[in-house]
Amino acid sequence: MSKVTLGAKYLGGNRCSFLVWSPLSQKIDVHIIYPKDKILSLLKDSCGYHYGVFDGIGAGSKYYYRLDDSREYPDPASRFQPDGVHHPSKIVNPNFTWNDKNWFGISLTEYIIYELHVGTFTTEGTFDAIIPYLDGLKEFGITAIELMPVAQFPGNRNWGYDGVYPFAVQNSYGGTEGLKRLVNACHDKKIAVIMDVVYNHIGPEGNYLDQFGPYFTERYHTPWGRAINFDGAYSDEVRRFFIENALHWFIEIHIDALRLDALHAILDISPRPFLQELAEAVKQLGEETGRRIYLIGESDANDRRCIYPLEIGGYGLDAQWNDDFHHELHVLLTGEKKGYYRDFGRLSQLAKSLREGFIYSGEYSTYRKRKHGS
Repeated sequence: MSKVTLGAKYLGGNRCSFLVWSPLSQKIDVHIIYPKDKILSLLKDSCGYHYGVFDGIGAGSKYYYRLDDSREYPDPASRFQPDGVHHPSKIVNPNFTWNDKNWFGISLTEYIIYELHVGTFTTEGTFDAIIPYLDGLKEFGITAIELMPVAQFPGNRNWGYDGVYPFAVQNSYGGTEGLKRLVNACHDKKIAVIMDVVYNHIGPEGNYLDQFGPYFTERYHTPWGRAINFDGAYSDEVRRFFIENALHWFIEIHIDALRLDALHAILDISPRPFLQELAEAVKQLGEETGRRIYLIGESDANDRRCIYPLEIGGYGLDAQWNDDFHHELHVLLTGEKKGYYRDFGRLSQLAKSLREGFIYSGEYSTYRKRKHGS
């Protein structure tokens, strides 16, 4: 099943393929509940994937997966959750009229980024409502917008970091179609689009991943929820899920870069870390398509391995967010010294952050009570 796309893929002509990983389930059926109620049985392979191709299934059909003739859940790789996180998944038509065939991205050194929250940037809180403001952003000097996470989360408005369907675009923002229209408009104005994605945990409400398989591990813990299983038993297929998700944003939605949230909470002691495998896949896609696409890590570990090349044992990411400059400036302006802010507050540190990026590159951290950074 290596070349088959996870989730439900509309093939045209009222024909659809389904692929879901659930190694501990003996049987999985697709339960179509709209427009007509029907049950479709999937075949299971040796890696725990359940697969089938069926006629008479059109775009717009709603479905659940039924596990072992009992429990029913939305698709973990759902492309659209029109009624929210607890309700059926919807098959989407991937066809879209793109106008960006001559857009191959811009150099990362040209990125001047405006981070925005789709739900609060406009009164309407939708992708379409952002489009009229693009000319103003461009006039302001912006060359890239960064969308805070839009993977489906519970409710209509949310910070986004507790999404539970990594492939599904938030319904209240306008879904996949709305996001594609925004990306199309951005590229028309030579503006790149960065997508904020969360691969260190999955939110609590509507999170049914562990009903399908060992996506999580108890070996590690994050501040926000159960850690993703990137280095234990069954982790090959867990890695595939998230790598395919990253490629999905680049291929299906034409996103230009991904901002990877909180890499310090992606815990992985394998000889070939997940982040390396992800970077290799994205680099290969960029070479195959001729596009300038990027991975930007966010981490508070001050770890140079994030951006060191793959060839010398680094993770091979293109850039990383670092909060040292922000923390230093915040303390100088406000005098606050609570929590991690106690490590900052000297003008010499501000100079170092401008000169080198990291303030802590092996120095002792009072907050952490150990040396910090590389």
